[in-house]
This record gives sequence, structure tokens and C-alpha cells, in this order.
Amino acid sequence: MNTDAPWPDLYEAEQRVLKIQTKLHQWAADDPRRRFDDLFNLVSDPAFLIVAWDRVRSNRGARSKGVDGVAPSSIVLGKEAFLSGLREDLKARRFVPLPVREKLIPKKSGKLRGLGIPTARDRCVQASMKLVLEPIFEADFKPVSYGFRPRRRAQDAIEEIFFYTTHGYHWVLEGDIKSCFDEISHVGLMDRLRRRVGDKRVLGLVKAFLKAGVLGEDQVMRDTVTGTPQGGLCAAAHKEPYEQCRVMHSVGASSLVKAGSGTERCT
Repeated sequence: MNTDAPWPDLYEAEQRVLKIQTKLHQWAADDPRRRFDDLFNLVSDPAFLIVAWDRVRSNRGARSKGVDGVAPSSIVLGKEAFLSGLREDLKARRFVPLPVREKLIPKKSGKLRGLGIPTARDRCVQASMKLVLEPIFEADFKPVSYGFRPRRRAQDAIEEIFFYTTHGYHWVLEGDIKSCFDEISHVGLMDRLRRRVGDKRVLGLVKAFLKAGVLGEDQVMRDTVTGTPQGGLCAAAHKEPYEQCRVMHSVGASSLVKAGSGTERCT
């Protein structure tokens, strides 16, 4: 798709994005083997960037700063120049993701979970990529997959568990990919993406985000050989196609998989 439209307002942008997303999803659903070879122009399309920026700005983490010290919430009057410059860098292939800033969050177990805070520019590009890729991979997800999907939530999985346990099913199998975000294979993930995405520019952008590195709280730079930092918008987009392939591939329509461990009998 070749797009070179002028900058629309938010409503016009949302309508355009929805229209294109609907087409992408339909094409993907009609042909499970179809690969999309021209997606990069959508990532840098004005409408996609405007909707992506609106989502970044409305996110709870909009006041969090990346390694550049700029919080998305601080960019108000300069939004047009910010998005225009970002689009120019994307189209000229000058855009390079920066390392994420690590923020350690205590877990209930007493351990620490490392969250990665991308820069405002990186978050906007990640959000735009998600707008483009999500409708394609949504066509491949199984109905029993609830994580990180639009208009789906954990409560929906609970409702389905309730339905099956009142219709003759008595066991719920729980499974988990250990340290999924920390140990997810970049090779496995990129192979999974290539099944649907043939645009090398988009694949290169995803790989660049994966390899961007982490600036720790101790101010030490760390390479990201495996894994994808939690906290960025792409973490969910990276995890779900991989988990769908590795876990849900063997799950039947009447099975239920939930993060956790062990097996429970419903009585």
C-alpha cells in the first residue's frame, strides 16, 4: 500500500485506520498463507501516526520518561513538529530505536520485575506498528486465546471456564511459559512474523526494537540477546504471535489455557 495522504484530524485518522485494518484482517482471514509485502508505508502513514500518538498520550505511562528524558505527556504544543519529524525519519530510514530505560518493580513474591520504558518516539512507532500488525495476526489466533487481544480480557476467559464447567467439563489445565518476556527467542519470533510479513523494512524495524538494549537503573547498558522488555507497547505484540505458535497450536477449541501452573479440578 502506497500512502501519502495529508495530515488528518484524529476522527478522520481513526476512520481511515479502521478501514485499512478491516481490509488487512479480511485479507489475512481469507488466505491463511498470505504474506503482506508492503506494510512499512502504513507504519509511517499520517493517520496511523496520529492514532498511535493519541494512544501513547492517553496511556497511563505517558508521564514516564525514556532514556531521552522526554515524557509523552510533555509534548503538547509541539505535537505536529514531533510527528512530522518522526515520519520524515521513518521514510528516510533514519529512525533508530533507542535503548529502553529500566524500572524495577517489586513483585508479590519479593522479587523484582524489570520494566522497560521506551522513548516517546519509540513508543509512537511501536504503537503504529501494532495498529498495522495486530489485525493481520488476529486472523490466526484461536478463540481460546485471550491475552493482549483487542476487546478481550481475563474476565472473558473466566466466563468461558464457567460455561464449560457447567456443561460437563471438570478440569482446568493451567500452563505458563517460564520467563516468557525475558527469554523469548528473537529467532523464533522473527520466523513467526515472516510467515505473515514479507516487508523487510517492517521486519527490520521489529528486529531493531528487539536489539535496542536496556539502560539499567545502575546506568549500565545491557544488550538484549533474547527477550523483549516489559512495558513497551511492542511487548504484547511480540509475545502473542510467539505464544500463539508455541502454546495454543496444540490446544483444542474446548481447552482452556491460563497463565499459572498446575492443574485444578472444578467442583
